Amino acid sequence: MSFRFFLAVLALAVLPLGAHDEYTLPAGAAEAAESAIHASRVKAHVAFLADDLLEGRGPATRGDELTRLYLETQMMEMGLQPGMPDGTWQQPFDIVGVNAKVPPQWSFRSSQGEVTFQNSTDYIVASGLQTPAAVVNGAELVFVGYGIQAPEYQWDDFKGEDLSGKILVMMNNDPEWSPDLFEGNRRLYYGRWTYKYESAARQGAAGAIIIHTVPSAGYGWNVVQTSWTGEQFELPAAGEPRMALKGWVTEDAARRLMQLAGKDLDKLVASARNRNFRPVPLGITTSFALQNEVSRKKTANVIGVLPGTDLADEYVVYTAHHDHLGVAESGEDRIYNGAMDNASGTAQVLAIAKAFTELPERPRRSIMFNFVGAEEQGLLGSQYFANNPTVHPGKMTANINVDGANIFGRTRDVVQIGAGKSDIDNVLTYFAEQQGRVVKPEQFPDRGFYYRSDQFNFAKIGVPAIYADAGVDYIGRPEGWGKEQIENWEAVHYHQPSDELTDEWNFEGMVEDAKLAFNAGLAIATMDDGPVWNPGDEFEAARKRALAEAGAEHGTAVPARGGME
Repeated sequence: MSFRFFLAVLALAVLPLGAHDEYTLPAGAAEAAESAIHASRVKAHVAFLADDLLEGRGPATRGDELTRLYLETQMMEMGLQPGMPDGTWQQPFDIVGVNAKVPPQWSFRSSQGEVTFQNSTDYIVASGLQTPAAVVNGAELVFVGYGIQAPEYQWDDFKGEDLSGKILVMMNNDPEWSPDLFEGNRRLYYGRWTYKYESAARQGAAGAIIIHTVPSAGYGWNVVQTSWTGEQFELPAAGEPRMALKGWVTEDAARRLMQLAGKDLDKLVASARNRNFRPVPLGITTSFALQNEVSRKKTANVIGVLPGTDLADEYVVYTAHHDHLGVAESGEDRIYNGAMDNASGTAQVLAIAKAFTELPERPRRSIMFNFVGAEEQGLLGSQYFANNPTVHPGKMTANINVDGANIFGRTRDVVQIGAGKSDIDNVLTYFAEQQGRVVKPEQFPDRGFYYRSDQFNFAKIGVPAIYADAGVDYIGRPEGWGKEQIENWEAVHYHQPSDELTDEWNFEGMVEDAKLAFNAGLAIATMDDGPVWNPGDEFEAARKRALAEAGAEHGTAVPARGGME
């Protein structure tokens, strides 16, 4: 999780979603929710999943295996069916672990002198190769602005220049100053660090360095330090372009680097805010070597299904990632318990699954509960599932993702990440109103939260998705209290060993949010036509392809657009 819980809240205006229908839930829905989604059940799940016994639920560890067994047996006890076609509960997938031995210093040279950075303090580097060594020798640094190629926006930061063997220095965002360009201040995937590294590798670069700033990343340098330290996991290389080094530098280090080149960072950044920008050679060279311990391991997604009735071949998919960061190499408290991130979301989905099994009659569509692995390593579990789906994407009606719960109490509001992308918004708004709450848009669309959790991989294959986060208007608390609590949690506990279950947790809001997700999913599982992307949305074409393919696969004509009008 990339802390959407903090940065997506604090909206000040109710989300203008327009008119929406009323949605009738099947008989017994309210009773099922009340009997299954309650604080003691959610707390019990969190208490187990965030216990030291599970050692931070790092991928391919004993704690990971215990977590997956727990999820499997919990769904088994509920009476769900195994979600894999072969009758098993787990979808195993290989991950490659690369533990790089990073040199304590990194030196850069130009005709004007030399500058040396300190590991962790000034820079973080990971290997981009799944090999015993990743080396660059005398590579030249080139500033490439945003590092983006987006033909639909007539944008190309590379201008066809030969950048093979170079180290590309780039900013961690996308153009945001015009609403007609890259959707204005709403960040797209082009602004994500994952895209930056992929983009640099496609140029044949030897490496890439992203300039970290708190506004562009949405979190502090301490999060980069903890998230990029130790063993890093990826899906096995499959012939895609790769480069030796994936690096970050602090803003202060970037300024010193540009001074070494005789450049001013602010002026370079300003020059990049133009379609006519061309790569700027910095006249700086560097050499760097990583010695890597490479291993191939297995983790798994854990999948259970409640079969539907007359639309049983269509699925509403709930997701929550079950992994966290594991155990640190040093420190007094070395275990990253990941209580909020994401034992809390996993616990909510388990409670929601229990509520579905308490319904007097099964819903029309089947319900899939997919607890994905290795999210913290780059959404790997959901990526693997999207590449190897157990059912055709055209038969997935919607995805409801739960990543990080509200641990501070009940709110009058709820935040919709990616609001305005699909008419799922209408469903969420209706059931929020039934709780006496309002839906608000994400306050920081420039942080690209929609691309930072598992719903993104479902969206890429066309599946409309809800990702609702907690609000900030806390009942019984003074104005500003919620902001203060959330800012403190983000600064102190996010991706730190202190993310633990404590007596201060308030489960009332968590329960209310879980009931909202249950009601929304049940309504989608019951309605005649499923939700759709809004016209012109970046994922609309993928949905139309998926529906057409699913129709051909099943020998039926599937309409390109359903609706909830």
